[in-house]
Amino acid sequence: MDDRTGRGRALRRLGWWAVRRRRLVLLCSLAAAVVAGVLAAGTVGALSLARFEAPGSESDRAAALLAERFGTGGADLILLVTARRGDVDDPDVAAAGRALTERVAAFDGVAEAASYWTRGAPATLRSTDGRHALILARIPGDADHVRARVLPALLPEVTRGEAAIEVRAGGGEEVFRQTVPLARQDFVRAELVIFPLVFLLLWLYLRRILAAVLPILAGLFAMVIGLALLRVPLLYTDVSTFALNLTLAMGLGLGVDHALFVVSRFREEVRHGRDRHEAVARAVEHAGHTVLFSGATVAASLAVLLVLPFDFLRSFAYAGIAVVIGGMVAALVVLPAALAVAGGAVLPRGGHAAEAAARGGFWTGLAARVMRRPLAFGGVAAAALLLLASPVLGLRFGVADDRILPASAPARQTQEVVRAAFPAEETDALQVVTAPGAAVDPGAVAGYAAALSDLPGVAQVDSAAGSYAGGARVGDGDPARFRPRDGGGGTWLSVVPSAEAMAADPVRLVDRVRAEPAPFPVLVGGYPAELADYRASVVDRLPLALGLMFAVTFAVLFRLTGSLLIPLKAAVLNALSLAVMFGVIVWVYQEGNLASVLGFTPTGSVDPSIPILMLCIAYGLSMDYEVFLLSRITEEYRRTGDTETAVAAGLRHGGPLITAAGVILALSFAAYGTAQVVFVQMLGVGVAVAVLADATVIRAILVPAAMRLAGRANWWAPAPLRRLAGPRPGPAAAAVPDPRPEAAARP
Repeated sequence: MDDRTGRGRALRRLGWWAVRRRRLVLLCSLAAAVVAGVLAAGTVGALSLARFEAPGSESDRAAALLAERFGTGGADLILLVTARRGDVDDPDVAAAGRALTERVAAFDGVAEAASYWTRGAPATLRSTDGRHALILARIPGDADHVRARVLPALLPEVTRGEAAIEVRAGGGEEVFRQTVPLARQDFVRAELVIFPLVFLLLWLYLRRILAAVLPILAGLFAMVIGLALLRVPLLYTDVSTFALNLTLAMGLGLGVDHALFVVSRFREEVRHGRDRHEAVARAVEHAGHTVLFSGATVAASLAVLLVLPFDFLRSFAYAGIAVVIGGMVAALVVLPAALAVAGGAVLPRGGHAAEAAARGGFWTGLAARVMRRPLAFGGVAAAALLLLASPVLGLRFGVADDRILPASAPARQTQEVVRAAFPAEETDALQVVTAPGAAVDPGAVAGYAAALSDLPGVAQVDSAAGSYAGGARVGDGDPARFRPRDGGGGTWLSVVPSAEAMAADPVRLVDRVRAEPAPFPVLVGGYPAELADYRASVVDRLPLALGLMFAVTFAVLFRLTGSLLIPLKAAVLNALSLAVMFGVIVWVYQEGNLASVLGFTPTGSVDPSIPILMLCIAYGLSMDYEVFLLSRITEEYRRTGDTETAVAAGLRHGGPLITAAGVILALSFAAYGTAQVVFVQMLGVGVAVAVLADATVIRAILVPAAMRLAGRANWWAPAPLRRLAGPRPGPAAAAVPDPRPEAAARP
């Protein structure tokens, strides 16, 4: 940023290089965009579906052991069979149910299938009114195999129904199979709204058509380059299909933001009397410095997701880093060349300079008022934000289920019937399997099954010793079902939860089952255990992720400002904006306020995966605006040596731009509030709230108030660390020499 830094010289040279070779740069950029578009098309097809799994966890090991030794496991698909007349015990209905079970079991890709009619008519597979019964199928393989290959071929064959029965599909795999296309529709529909909306907002701010179009083109370039760059991690690992959605959302937002910084600085330099080509170079030098630091901050915030052992969350790290790279190339290389070619069409018409000055005057006046009474203004602003954040104290993590889908989704309708009409959740049974080499006494199995069946939330336990409910034996069951295929020792038990337990807190039920003393070593698996292990793994790694996020952004801001206090202050203020975001998420999505307006069904808890993603995105974007404002304040402070003057000048130049960029980005994310899938809707609403709070109240009031209270302590750092930061505050040194050969002949 400072003219004395090597970075400033390098960025100015980059700007002059883009000016001198502007047509070549634009032609090469167009060619790169076309090639990237081809690669991006291939990327979309190579993205994978993902599951909420915790590799190496107890549930993961239990599932592997069950499949290997017993040839069984949890149900991946359920078929809800409804009797058209009578009940499921009528002879014609029972015959059709058995025949359908056999057809499902024989289908290619299905490892096993069982039903009410083939398991001896257990009550857990029959609805309380007798009209419905369940068929359970296990389909081994990864999510792509199950959802993209087996289910699309199987379901049309088995859900056509017959004269005696009607058949509908459900289960976790079918729920998430229907989630992906709906999420894509949500993003496409939102993008169709976002593009004209962003253009309108840019035009209202910049008042020139080309000036409004260029940032949008930069956003498109960032999106295409980001998708193309995702081919690199795809060579080594799976990348979730939801990374496409993040690439589209953040690509446009960051591309527009960074391009807006460059365009605004270019116009400012021209307003100060510099010719257009020199204005481009200086815009790259100064705004480019901000783009580099803010891009690094956003990328670092998302990169911390790599410490989480889940391909689903890591995918967003790959997407975020790729988009940042695309956005920086667009802002620092492509856009300067475009400004050099058509800069005149970007400049404001007569009168707009006066309007810009008026906007700056408002922010200068606001800064002055805040710094005259920093405790009063800062206290009121902080109190208001803390009030909005207060619901976060009631945050309760839960697990995702079919209610992430709209009520019209077929899989959700199936699950609603299962939830309401069946006394227990056989489809979500816990599997308790003996560890390899464990000696198993039949009497001990019976006692253990009885003890498990007496736990709160357990409807029934099926085992080799029989079926148990409420601590008592209620049936013989099917002993052969629980014997190992290899003829060795060992067994497993099926713990069927009640519908109430699954609706209230399935993770607590898993904890109860694991805490029950077993007469032999066991592993507890099944869908509820998988969700519990996934949630625990995410929450356990969260402190590490947050620590890394803070450390990296602290280092970036220290390098930018040379201060220890400013990065700490930035972290505190960003934590406040994140608290506001989570407070709104709890108030809306956990407690159900505005559910009828937004069109979702509250579950009383929040799945941790999406909030962690939102945290990284919102933290990175908040730091984006922090970097822009601090970059300008630090530039002014190094020129004047006065904090109040620097803050006022920083707000005068940066306030209107940050607010405009924040409103544009917030509305871009808010468009996803119309989504049908709750995950997508929550992401849009949460990030929009965080960005608005950050770009308005925090940047306009809390930042100047905090800097006024700190005074010269803002810029303090121990002497040994000063060498790691940029130039210390003081009078500006001589300007960086103009690298053009002809510049030497100018006075």
